[in-house]
Parts: sequence; structure tokens; C-alpha cells
Amino acid sequence: MNELLSRLRMSLEDRYTVEREIGRGGMSVVFLAHDIRNERNVAIKVLRPELSKSIGAKRFLREVKISANLEHPNILPLFDSGEADGLLYYTMPLVEGESLRQRLERDGPLPLDDALTLAGEVGEALAYAHAHGVVHRDIKPENVLLAMGAARVADFGIARARTEAGDYESITDANLAIGTPEYMSPEQASGRDHVDARTDIYSLGCVLYEMLAGEPPFTGRTVLAIVAKHLGEKV
Repeated sequence: MNELLSRLRMSLEDRYTVEREIGRGGMSVVFLAHDIRNERNVAIKVLRPELSKSIGAKRFLREVKISANLEHPNILPLFDSGEADGLLYYTMPLVEGESLRQRLERDGPLPLDDALTLAGEVGEALAYAHAHGVVHRDIKPENVLLAMGAARVADFGIARARTEAGDYESITDANLAIGTPEYMSPEQASGRDHVDARTDIYSLGCVLYEMLAGEPPFTGRTVLAIVAKHLGEKV
């Protein structure tokens, strides 16, 4: 049995029945689980152990708490969060649909109207979050979920928690960099400690470009090559 799944099952057995892994990325692993108390299926996202260690429980739970107060139809809500056997996790609705990344991989570039509609919905979510003092910092197709034809933005607060932990030192590591290189704003790429709403707008522009062109505006063989293009090239 997968060691991470086994640890999660044992540590959360009083609250959730953790069934199986349903997805993974550079930052986290997602599991399907049943919320025993509320009798509903949920998705539990667990940060990779190396991230849990670098971020720390107190910082992580503080940032997730801030994000949990965001209530907008285009923002995926958070149900719960905590620490289990040294692992940091949060739970969210189980979305019946797919991510924007999955749609792009299946269909390729989107029709103009579809791309503009999705970008507008993500933009509304971001405008709401920015008005409440929250910057996402990691807008990318993987964090845009498509449910019943509408976009819902996921993972608010996680990139900020990593920023506070000082993970900018890991920018040469594709799995630990703050943000995702293909969608990273120049100010993020240059390692600035403080970024504002403009960094999300830049990232959304990169996502919109990919929805229309089929690939991000800047690509490269290494993280540093992509970052250099964000800093010095024009589309």
C-alpha cells in the first residue's frame, strides 16, 4: 500500500475514510475520501512531505484559514484543514468535472468565446480575492477546475504560505519553485518577497494565451530558461 495513503488513513480514520489517490502534482497529492461526520465525499489535498516540513503547520493553517473566508461562486471553497502524522492537508468539495489542464490536453486550443468566458470567470474570482487582500500566486490551468461549465479557482493561500517560508531559494527546483515557471510573473521570477494583484493578472494572461494558442507564451528546456524569457522577452 502507498505509504502516504496508509499514513493518511490511520491518522484521519476518526474523521474521514480515505479511499484512494485521484491525482498528484509537484506540490501535493489528492485523495478521494468520505467525510464521516457530514456523510459526503470530499477531496483531501496533502502537501508533499518536503513542503510540509519547510512550510510548518502554524504558517500553513494560518494561510488556509484566510483563504477559507473567501466566498465566491468561482472560487473552490475549503471545508477543513489540519495536520495529520506530520502531513499538512486540507479538504475541499469533490468536483465532478475536470481541470482546465485536462481539457486543454484533450481538446487543444479552445474556441475564442470559450476562452474569454473562462478567463472572465477566473478574473472575477481573482478580483474578489484581491479586494479581500488575498493574492493567489499560482494561477495555472491545473488550478482552474471546470464544473458544470463554469470555472472555479482552487488552491488559494498555498503559494503564499510557501512564500512566507522562504522557498524562493528553491527556484531552480521545478518541484519546489514558488509559482509555476510557464505562468510566473516577472516579479515572482526575480524573487521579490512581496507581490500584489498584478502577479495574478499576468499569470491569467499566460493562461488565456495558452487557451488560444495551445501552449504558454514562454517555454524552455529548464526552469531558468523559462524564467529568463519572462524577464527579458516580449510575446
